[in-house]
Amino acid sequence: MSKRSPLIQDTIDSIRPISKDFQARAQVSLDQLTKPVGSLGCLEELAAQYVAIRQELPPLMPEPVVLTLAADHGVVREGVSAYPSSVTAQMVMNFLNGGAAINVIAKQVGAQVRVVDMGVESDLGHLPGLLDHKIGLGTNNFVKGPAMSHEQALQSIEVGIRLARDVYDDGLRVMGIGEMGIGNTTSSSAIAAVMTGQSVTKVTGKGTGVDAERFTKKMQIIEQGITRNQPNEKDSLDVLAKLGGFEIGGLVGLILGGAACRIPVVLDGFITGAAMLLAKELVADCQDYVIPSHCSVEPGHRYVLEHLELQPLFDLDLRLGEGTGACLAIGLLNAAIACLRDMATFESAGVDGAAAGLPEPV
Repeated sequence: MSKRSPLIQDTIDSIRPISKDFQARAQVSLDQLTKPVGSLGCLEELAAQYVAIRQELPPLMPEPVVLTLAADHGVVREGVSAYPSSVTAQMVMNFLNGGAAINVIAKQVGAQVRVVDMGVESDLGHLPGLLDHKIGLGTNNFVKGPAMSHEQALQSIEVGIRLARDVYDDGLRVMGIGEMGIGNTTSSSAIAAVMTGQSVTKVTGKGTGVDAERFTKKMQIIEQGITRNQPNEKDSLDVLAKLGGFEIGGLVGLILGGAACRIPVVLDGFITGAAMLLAKELVADCQDYVIPSHCSVEPGHRYVLEHLELQPLFDLDLRLGEGTGACLAIGLLNAAIACLRDMATFESAGVDGAAAGLPEPV
């Protein structure tokens, strides 16, 4: 087992199962609302999960935030992407200027967007609105050896934990997580293959839209990276260091930090799913704090969700990343919480619910 830092170990030790008592009480309250029992389906499950995490009933309407973590990957030098690494930095500028899909969708659901440089290959300097937590100028090429050192893997997770604590200290109580990094579907496919036991061919997709020749090469490169590094699937830190990215480590930290602070963590797509695989190996209870937004077009994401036994809220053929799917899910979560808070009960509305066999009001 790889050595963990005090911050990571303390965070893991502070994560507790969500409150089954509050979850049950939330469901009783939902059953009193002016609707057939269970008729809001997954929205009811979302509301009850939120209450169980936050341990407040009735719940306050939370102010959400989405964190988009950016970093580059040395494996891009093997020709696994349709785009060069320079696009990562260019997209970071687009995020900061408000021109990306994440900015537009976040605005629709009232979410802040926080952009974090975890390891963009370019030196971006001190840009307004950019959170600079750069660990390095991209990772190493994992075909030639580990993507990063063990110390860098620890550092990336620690950054994510501290970012989650900042979210909590700022009074924000729902956190969507996303990423940007040319080459990160290659790293995530490698992680998914190791952690789920599925073959590389099953969990690898076309990412940015590579052609057939480059797609074949991408799978070969992943196989080579796994063979060269021999990651231990029972040791998340080992897998992260050998195959991962700085932004993936940061996502692991956000999941752990969110769970420790009792903040719901809304996952985006494939990359956040790979991070979730690593986080769950570190502490299983963190999974109760996550909300899986969607199932990505990336084929590996379906295997990841199945392995984690997570049911996504929707499937819209998304494959962008950035946190866009997480933002859409935040809109559903907001609706679920609002229904629990603001709908009338049968008693308050003077509607007869006795015939439906409803439980007594609490």
